[in-house]
Amino acid sequence: MKEPWSAHDTQVLIVAAIGIAIVVLLIVWAKLHAFLALTIGALFVGIGSGISIDKVTTSYENGVGGVLGYVGVLIALGAMLGKLLADSGGADKVVDTLLHGRPATLPWKMALIAGIIGIPMFFEIGLVLLIPVVMLAVHRSKGPAMRLGIPALAGLSVLHGFIPPHPGPLAAIGLLHANVGITLALGLLVAVPTVIIAGPLFGKLAAKMVPIGAAGAGLAVTGALVGTSGGAMGASSGGSTRRRAGNGAAENGPATSVGSGTAGDGPAARAQDPEATSSPTFAWTLITLLSPLVLMLIKAAADIWVDKGAAVRPLLDFIGDPVFALLVAVLLAMVTFGSAVGFSPSTLTRKIGESLLPIVGVLLIVGAGGGFKQVLVDGGTGTAIAKIAIAASLSALLLGWMVAVLIRLATGSATVATVTAAGIIAPLATGLSAAQLALVVLAIGAGSLFFSHVNDAGFWLVKEYFGLTVGQTIKTWSVMETIISVVGLLLTLLLSTIL
Repeated sequence: MKEPWSAHDTQVLIVAAIGIAIVVLLIVWAKLHAFLALTIGALFVGIGSGISIDKVTTSYENGVGGVLGYVGVLIALGAMLGKLLADSGGADKVVDTLLHGRPATLPWKMALIAGIIGIPMFFEIGLVLLIPVVMLAVHRSKGPAMRLGIPALAGLSVLHGFIPPHPGPLAAIGLLHANVGITLALGLLVAVPTVIIAGPLFGKLAAKMVPIGAAGAGLAVTGALVGTSGGAMGASSGGSTRRRAGNGAAENGPATSVGSGTAGDGPAARAQDPEATSSPTFAWTLITLLSPLVLMLIKAAADIWVDKGAAVRPLLDFIGDPVFALLVAVLLAMVTFGSAVGFSPSTLTRKIGESLLPIVGVLLIVGAGGGFKQVLVDGGTGTAIAKIAIAASLSALLLGWMVAVLIRLATGSATVATVTAAGIIAPLATGLSAAQLALVVLAIGAGSLFFSHVNDAGFWLVKEYFGLTVGQTIKTWSVMETIISVVGLLLTLLLSTIL
């Protein structure tokens, strides 16, 4: 990377900035779907960067296929596992078991619940599932909503940004050719203290800044636990969250749940499907949820301690591959969360099919983000930024975080920020050790969570569910996301000095 700065470098950076602005304008002001906005922005960047006009769409398509070819199967398997977890009553079993005890421990337990639920689930699905539990616990404890809400949000958000098999981290791992197992192991080291600081600890301060009780769409769930069908997962997959065309706010229909009771003394809202005749035990629920984590950690240990030429190494690499690990979890869930709770084979087939419906949009946006990234790389944006980084003596880790922050602030999408930043940083990451590559992935993931604001769908989801004003959402949710981002960066920098 010793080439001098050229006019083309200036051109591609200007075009990239304009392309990102186009994506933002199309999403925020024109209310265009992110997939279409990213596609339009990618084609503009490709043409403006000087890619041959007959190869612009090829570059975009290669980027889409490159990301989805690695991530798409894992997203689908994760959605299947999450659906079975909710409908079987496994999620209910987790929260019912962990919510026993002294009220002072509730924020910590809420963060733990969110972390467990967040392993296989997307942030939005986990939030819809946890909202009834959070609001009922707030009502019973007579305390401020943020005291329990922030720990739950932090647990879900950290897992979404740092830990595979979530799409952002997996996409970055693929683009940077990092090791999944090592990234997972180091990600857990970073995630645990980050959740503690941004969750229960910041939750105390957030509760003082915004001392409201149970309110908003979440209160409707707790105040009327009248059983209909669908449950929390059904509300999510059925599209109960919609954006108003006029102002971008989330319009959340009341999530319904199976069960009965009152807000003051009844049982927590139930996500279990009425077709289930029993519930999985807490032990089997944890075994099922944590099985992919264990398999991937076995591979991580093998990468560190088992010689590549050892006879057992291919087997350990195979069982620790994310596709195999998640497939095992889904097959196990079809027993523990399926036939064991009374679901017939036809019911299981239907539920597996239903689980795929909510992720279609996610897959398209992830793919379009990969296409946008590819035209940036093919056009020379990554090379230009690498020249700047070398001139400024910035490491790939720090630059990855900064680029992800800028894209996150511009587009509002953590996944788009992760995918695009990883593609831009890839040239700088060549030659790094497996541990350092994993830390770059984590730094990019941290940057992708920085200061969620009005162009992020999650911002409006939190606002409406907790009944907050825009200002209150910024003081709580947006600040929490920023704390996660900064703490995540500091911890990755600390680990980079050790490894």
